[in-house]
Amino acid sequence: MSDTLDAAQFELLKPALASKADEFRIYDYGAIAEEDLWAYCVKKLWKKKDPATLPIHELVGEILSISPANFMTHSQVEGLREASSNGPFAGLDEEEFRELLSPGGRGPGGADPR
Repeated sequence: MSDTLDAAQFELLKPALASKADEFRIYDYGAIAEEDLWAYCVKKLWKKKDPATLPIHELVGEILSISPANFMTHSQVEGLREASSNGPFAGLDEEEFRELLSPGGRGPGGADPR
């Protein structure tokens, strides 16, 4: 999908995105940007679909049916994924990362943290 098509679709669906962002704010999920909701739709909801071929009412319906729990979970996973690939844990493989995060696990270098 081209950037032009994405921009055109974003503008077309902006009222639905704004409505969903307002709903999140009303339910105390903080300020969620329309762009973040759009990224969620593209990366998660429409990952295996081509939004350009779907009817507008179907796209709006999917936007309005986003649950705060699903959106927040996706955002947290993406944040952890980004932090693990760019942050201080970038050198760790998956097993080391899991060990580091496991409760009661050993600290860095296999040392017992107690």
